[in-house]
Amino acid sequence: MRAKTLRYGVRLVGPLLLVLALWKLGDPRALGAALARAKFLPFAGACALNAANVHLKVIRTQWLAGLRGHRYRLRDAWRAMLPSLYLGMVTPGRVGDALRVQYMRRDLGTSYAEGLALVVMDRFCDLYVLLGFVAIGVVHFASVLDGRLGIVTWLGVLATALLPALFLVRGPVDALFAVLARRLPGMAGDAGPRFLDALRGQIQPRLALAVPLTVLAFLVNYLQGWLAARALGLALGYADVIHMMAITSLLGLLPISMSGAGVRELFLALVFPSLGFTREEGVAFGLLVFAAIYLFCSLAGFVAWQAAPPPFDFEPGGAEGQGTTRLANPSVPGENPRSNPPEEP
Repeated sequence: MRAKTLRYGVRLVGPLLLVLALWKLGDPRALGAALARAKFLPFAGACALNAANVHLKVIRTQWLAGLRGHRYRLRDAWRAMLPSLYLGMVTPGRVGDALRVQYMRRDLGTSYAEGLALVVMDRFCDLYVLLGFVAIGVVHFASVLDGRLGIVTWLGVLATALLPALFLVRGPVDALFAVLARRLPGMAGDAGPRFLDALRGQIQPRLALAVPLTVLAFLVNYLQGWLAARALGLALGYADVIHMMAITSLLGLLPISMSGAGVRELFLALVFPSLGFTREEGVAFGLLVFAAIYLFCSLAGFVAWQAAPPPFDFEPGGAEGQGTTRLANPSVPGENPRSNPPEEP
């Protein structure tokens, strides 16, 4: 209970940073005025592009599943993606990704190790493509990213590059899982090795297709930011939006906020004056991006959650769309008669 309270408490750091950013504004009324003049059509366009962004991620998930011999139906992949976005918004950590694993267990018959490997590779694609955009953005805003903020950003870039690679090569992570299997009675002895084998099994030439899909998803995301700037009447170039949103996305990965709330606005309040805008406009831009992308996706995910509740405690092997109430054993790989050889999405 104490650990859970601590996790939720840490996630409040981001909102507190937002309060700090608002408190440091010279004229809070200017923030209200900036938000009040937001135009509906560009904002609606930014919201509508969420469909394209999520669809590209769904196609990428289908492709990664295909690398492991599973055919993930488009409807099922969408049904798994939307509720996970909602859950990831309202809970600390990456609980939404864990929900996707549960959906895969039902829809594809994968074991927990296999499903987790697919989700982790999906996240690795995001991290490495984001790293490329962030590196350019950090150089672009070198004069702004000084002091502690610059150090934190560069450390985030370094961690993004190195930490995932440890899982992709044999060595320390394998030894770590072996130690955990010996010391944690509830952990199946072969769960870690099966996860690593499934993860590394996706490293093949066809994995390269996930890269352009990821790049396109990010470019759509940055287009949403550009439309949010247009809604506020800000003459921001698309390149500037890419640089700023890439860095705020990286900072948003820190487990101190819900989807980067607060961290994003504080960074933008620092950067906007260097571009000829006010701090109030920077905070207003951050809040509008948060509403158009994160809140809108969460709302869509909430609706999807109500329309098709997640398959908690589902055990593969039952009838279509049904499952038992007994919690399945994660150490037993599932079999899915509906999984077909991989095909291009």
